[in-house]
Order: sequence, then structure tokens, then C-alpha cells
Amino acid sequence: MKKTFAAVAALGLMAASFGAWAGQWQEVRFGVDASYAPFESKAPDGKLVGFDIDLGNEICRRLQAKCVWVENDFDGMIPALKAKKFDGILSSMSVTEARLKEINFSNKLFNTPTRMIAKDGSGLMPTAASLKGKRVGVEQGTIQETYAKVHWAPAGVEVVPYKDQNAVLADLQAGRLDASLQDAVEADQGFLQKPEGKGYSFAGKDLVDAKTLGTGAGVGLRKEDTALKAAIDKAIAGMLKDGTYKKIEKKYFTFDVYGK
Repeated sequence: MKKTFAAVAALGLMAASFGAWAGQWQEVRFGVDASYAPFESKAPDGKLVGFDIDLGNEICRRLQAKCVWVENDFDGMIPALKAKKFDGILSSMSVTEARLKEINFSNKLFNTPTRMIAKDGSGLMPTAASLKGKRVGVEQGTIQETYAKVHWAPAGVEVVPYKDQNAVLADLQAGRLDASLQDAVEADQGFLQKPEGKGYSFAGKDLVDAKTLGTGAGVGLRKEDTALKAAIDKAIAGMLKDGTYKKIEKKYFTFDVYGK
């Protein structure tokens, strides 16, 4: 039977000084939205794959716990975490001021930029003036949705939220959107480098706004689960120190995604 976090929290206070986290959890359940390759997606056989999945499995290995992945729509992640449908969110969720009011986060896992993509020759740029009267697709609940609604919607840009990123890109291809806003790495490897991305490209440079776009992604955790946060933070630090993080990173990227 999985130990309760109430019991673990008490044990965690005693174990903190000794670093004896391994073995306290029989399983750790991570919420994931599998529509964001190369971070998380489904292989043809239905298996969950991606950078976040590998990082989560390595974290669980270091905690000597079974990793259980629970699929959930991204915009419902925080309510589901609070409802204890899983123990942590490991789905490219960025740390922002708004989210920190509701949940806690582990130390940083990576920090990748946000960029817009549009049809070649459209002349569109990621500015409110350029996009006025245009339709821009975003995934519901993401930092990109927040950014677009804060900076572009008031100027007459129609921001169109979708259940998942696959739906955003499908409507972009179908011509129902003029542009889409998402993580730059996901846009590049999950769309632009694939056959379906032919005729599309990045429009403009990286967008920067710490308040809406955050300071990097981490594992989302309930505020009361301090012992689990400490254990995960220690696992992340160990991965960075012993080279395991770099080994996993090289499976998916030819550049540094950890960032400053």
C-alpha cells in the first residue's frame, strides 16, 4: 500500500538532515499531457515517450519508487493535482507567479523559449499590431495562452484556445488559424521538422516576459508535500551533477535546454 503523504512528511523532516529519501515512496504518480513532442507524446504502440518522461522515470529510479503516468488535459492539471489524482505535474509546466499562488514547484528541469509560427510569406510578426484581426492558436492553460491574452487580445487579436497542441497545429495546417504560439523546441521538432510543417516557419524572435512566460519548467507539486519536493529536488541535483541529465538531454536535443 502506498504510504500517505502525511506520514511521509513527518518522516521527511527527520530524514532531511541525512538525505535518506530513497525508499520512502512505493510509487510516484505524475500527471502528463501527451501532446507536446519531444517533451511528451505517444509512440505508435501507445507508450508514453519524451524528454519529460525520461526525466520522470529517472527521478523515480532515484527515489526507488514505481513511476505511474496519469494522462490529463493540460488546462486541468493544477485542479487535478490539488484533487490528488496524481502527486506531481511533469508536463513542461513553467513556473509563473500565478501558478506559484496555487502550487509549489521543484527546482528547474529546463528553460526553453516561446515562439510563434506562421505560414511562409505571411509577413506576420509576434506583435499586437501585426496580428490585429488575425487568429492565433494556443493550447489551453499554457503560458502561451496567458501571454497572448495579456499582450495581444486587448489589441484585437483573436486568441483561440485548444484542448491540446495537436489540435492547434491541425487547425493551423487547415487554414483556420493565421499563426500558433507555443514552446520553440516543440514547434521546431514537433512540427517544423516534420513533413506536415512544410511551408511554415518561425515568425520573429523569442518572446520574453517573466511574468507570463515564467522562468523555466519544473515539477508542479502541492504546497503541503514538502518532503516529496525535497526528494525530487535532490534527485534533479544528482542528475545534473553526475551527468545523467546531459545523457538524457542528448537523446532529444543537440543544444542545452537547461538554460541559465
